[in-house]
Amino acid sequence: MKGMNPMNSTKFLVIDTETTNSIDDPFCYDVGFAVVEADGTVIEDHSYVVADIFLDDELMASAYVAEKIPQYWEEIKNGKRQLRRFKTIRSILRDVVAQYGIRYIVAHNASFDYRSLNYTQRLLTSSKYRYFFPWGVEIWDTLKMARQVLGKDETYKQFCIDNGFTYGKEDKPQCRYTAEIIHRFLTGNLDFVEEHTGLEDVLIEKDILAYCLAQGLEDGKLWE
Repeated sequence: MKGMNPMNSTKFLVIDTETTNSIDDPFCYDVGFAVVEADGTVIEDHSYVVADIFLDDELMASAYVAEKIPQYWEEIKNGKRQLRRFKTIRSILRDVVAQYGIRYIVAHNASFDYRSLNYTQRLLTSSKYRYFFPWGVEIWDTLKMARQVLGKDETYKQFCIDNGFTYGKEDKPQCRYTAEIIHRFLTGNLDFVEEHTGLEDVLIEKDILAYCLAQGLEDGKLWE
């Protein structure tokens, strides 16, 4: 029955990264994460700019949203984000995981964030330390979860068709499952545009997690 999911009493850590360099070898300059309840309620949130990467002009020149660099400086100045070394961010996240007994770390298209955090870790430690997340946590993917839940939802399919959020052949349109499109569906706000900044994206991705859990999905593991 919906609403009786055993995950309802569980706390999750939802994370998002913004990166530079390349899709294949991404290095993150923005790490946002939040501890959330299964219903999407935020317990605490964190927003960090990775000093080791962000202060490297050569690396940042290839950032996907390089035009936002002045915005980041302003937000660091006013305290909205904190400029921290990557090892400090990792330490803070691990403390938060321990404090709340986090077993599930969640991201939308989690394989990318997992890769970007590990690649950054290896770059900055010359591979002395290779993995960013604490040992034993499960990595969950809201992209995979949304495909499982919304992929069976005719309302979502029609929403995508009506608004051009599809790909593939015209006679067999396939729905897209970006966080931005799903947020538009969940809120009815067709004008919504994803910020592509770490914490702000976390705050829409945690709603995707909450929606999927509310539909009775109990497992979002990235890898089986």
